[in-house]
Amino acid sequence: MESTTGTDATQLYARLLAEPGRAPESLRPDWAAPRLAAATAELRALGLLQPAAGPGGADDAPADTAVSVDTAVRQLLLDADARVTDLVAALRRARDSVDRLHTGYLPLQQRHRADTGLELVRGTDRIAALLEDAARGARTEALSLRPGQDLSGPALAGKLARERLALAHGAALRTIYPAAALRRPAVLAHVRELTGAGARIRAAHSLPLWLIVVDARLAILPAPGAGPDGHPQGAGAAVVVREPALVALVAELFEYFWSAAWTPPELGPGETEMTDRQLAVLRLLAAGLTDAAIARKLEVSERTVRRLVAELTAGLGAESRFQAGVHAARRGWI
Repeated sequence: MESTTGTDATQLYARLLAEPGRAPESLRPDWAAPRLAAATAELRALGLLQPAAGPGGADDAPADTAVSVDTAVRQLLLDADARVTDLVAALRRARDSVDRLHTGYLPLQQRHRADTGLELVRGTDRIAALLEDAARGARTEALSLRPGQDLSGPALAGKLARERLALAHGAALRTIYPAAALRRPAVLAHVRELTGAGARIRAAHSLPLWLIVVDARLAILPAPGAGPDGHPQGAGAAVVVREPALVALVAELFEYFWSAAWTPPELGPGETEMTDRQLAVLRLLAAGLTDAAIARKLEVSERTVRRLVAELTAGLGAESRFQAGVHAARRGWI
């Protein structure tokens, strides 16, 4: 159905063509001012009504005059061409600026970083930008200790967005949280989302500091005296480490805590009751018996023992028999 404004506009355009030189308001004196203004605005927007110099000279107010549809179309296309030309010129200038940044300034920054190996970053905004850049650049792995949490909605949402960036690039994401933090509903929900996205999460009783390692090329640590709150955005200052030997050392520190941490049962499909046979296997594992010795004790095949051990190790989030025993002890199973 044609709109009222459109109907009025077509009626007014027809009158303007029939009586050229007449002002729109003189052609439809029976229309209220808002109605006439709406129809006139429609014609101007389409380019069918354009201002022209009045006959009295430059001091006279411009008069509106109707033009043909061909003229209006031609003008609209010319205006669009002009805007496209401006956009292309702006894009060319932006590309030139990017080229200058890459050729003239990026090498200076890279040399500075290579010379120093360490960089101090201050301010929550700069640290947030640093963390986002690190997440965007992750390609193989991103490791982190998270001893404290900002539980505000924006902070957790920002953290999730950064970690999803790393996962989207194919990086393996491993993070350790304090077990106590997972009792907070907001943190637990956040961690479950990360797990669902492909991250590997473990818990530890305590963590001494927060740290991040990206691709074995970059480590981020809290600056000395930056604050004990446990999360980088609240710390106020961070140290960026790019010296390979130091980054490797920080990565080793992470692996030390990872080996002692465990997969939180809250992130699993739910704990099931341990069978007598599983408990027996755990106790014998903890005692240091081999598969063959366990098989003789339980009067089962070695293949059955290996299957039980594999199931227990996976269920406990462990990577070795020793870890499986440690995690089982923490849960009070042995």
